[in-house]
Amino acid sequence: MAAAAAEKYGWTAVPRKVELLLQQSEASGPAKPISISSIQVPDSVLVKAVHEYAKKELAIETFNHSMRVFYYGQAILTHAFSSWKSPTFNETYFLSCLLHDIGTTDKNISATLMSFEFYGGLLALDLLKSHSAPIEQAENVAETVIRHQDLGETGTLTRIAALIQLATIFDNMGGNPQLVDKATIESVVEAYPRLKWSGCFAKTIRKENGLKPWAHTTHLGEEAFPTGVAGNKLMEPYE
Repeated sequence: MAAAAAEKYGWTAVPRKVELLLQQSEASGPAKPISISSIQVPDSVLVKAVHEYAKKELAIETFNHSMRVFYYGQAILTHAFSSWKSPTFNETYFLSCLLHDIGTTDKNISATLMSFEFYGGLLALDLLKSHSAPIEQAENVAETVIRHQDLGETGTLTRIAALIQLATIFDNMGGNPQLVDKATIESVVEAYPRLKWSGCFAKTIRKENGLKPWAHTTHLGEEAFPTGVAGNKLMEPYE
């Protein structure tokens, strides 16, 4: 893969450790309020097809979470990593957001012995290939889906995967609250309500861990992770 294509679709390596990643922040002050009406949603033919697929396949709670992850990611980009932005990067990120939890549907979680992120990555890759997405983009979305819960202290991951980790941690556990202004949260949840997402996702985690005691999610703590999700204090007022 050419270096230019790799960078275009967000394959640039950044630290996997969140603290090291945030040391690269370009922020010059506190996060500013952002209305979601000011954030442009990609609207290519590919995006429209995947958006329709996600809306059909995902429960409304999960779909709304996926959209919140997109908007929070865009807010984090604007605040801390604005140099990463490009139309292609943002489209690849949006596709990743739409598909990152596709493996958690009732149908998909019981269709395989694989961890939901890994199976979801395969589903995403097949879907994007079927819609003739550029291979560099399709593979990055698949890698992002696979690694979106791959939190750790060592090594690197792509910018797309790093951003979705920050945004999912923020929505699921209230992590790194300094990255998004309270008014931005209010704008996002007004458009895409949480619908008791904390309890819903904690239930999904426990379901997979019960079905698959080897699941990748267990590396986050078999009980600590769902308990942390269910006890999300930052998002509690919006549940």
